[in-house]
Amino acid sequence: MDFDKTIIDCDSDNWVVDELGLTPLFNQLLPTMPWNSLMDTMMKELHSQGTTIDAVAAVLKRTPIHPLIIRAIKSAHELGCDLKIVSDANVFFIETILEHHGLRGCFSEINTNPSFVDEEGRLRIFPLHDFSKHPHGCHHPCPPNMCKGIVIERIQASLSAMGEKKTIIYMGDGLGDFCPSLKLGDGDYMLPRKDFPVWDLICKNRKLIQAEVCEWSNGEEFEHVLLHLITKISIEKSNNSDNTAQLYSEYCKLQTVPGAAYEAFTKTLYVPH
Repeated sequence: MDFDKTIIDCDSDNWVVDELGLTPLFNQLLPTMPWNSLMDTMMKELHSQGTTIDAVAAVLKRTPIHPLIIRAIKSAHELGCDLKIVSDANVFFIETILEHHGLRGCFSEINTNPSFVDEEGRLRIFPLHDFSKHPHGCHHPCPPNMCKGIVIERIQASLSAMGEKKTIIYMGDGLGDFCPSLKLGDGDYMLPRKDFPVWDLICKNRKLIQAEVCEWSNGEEFEHVLLHLITKISIEKSNNSDNTAQLYSEYCKLQTVPGAAYEAFTKTLYVPH
């Protein structure tokens, strides 16, 4: 999953800058330096103004996130999915928000720009990929500091090395989410947010995408589409292995999923002949 405008309903960098009153300075400096360097500069400015890291964290905890997305992530984790974040935000922002909503333990990996709080209490933010020395060389619309397609290829290679055939579901919204969608194969799923940049790109280049495309627009559709696919994949794998006991186990798990999500699931359930 992407993070900004996918899990949360805004861009976390812009949210912090706007909420802490740095928008004019941010816009002034934006044409002069790379995004990660600009965010590091914004954190320096906040520190010089006396804004503590706790104050930054308090702003992050107010970041808008749909309650059904929180529920969907928890349900997917409980159903046995290995959840990973692939985001152009940064470690501190993402972990602060996830921990606040009780979601940090749901994710096995957070692939994003590194950040840390230094000895002076200032948040430092750096690019994941040091493009000044070694450009990643991707020709798709990836930012210079991060090619998400490279991250997906690493995950795929790790699965192959373990001899595991796993279905990948990728959810995202931005231009940087187009490259990883090209890395997905037949049997995988790409879930673009409708009317966002990656959805537009996919619509214009549909023949380049091998994965099945399932769009979503809001928190309710995020939950419905994601959990419906998880159920569909679980049932198909159970049928292929002719393991009725496994299917029954998955069915029992689904009965613990609350509300509308379970109602959506049960419409897809069937017992193999």
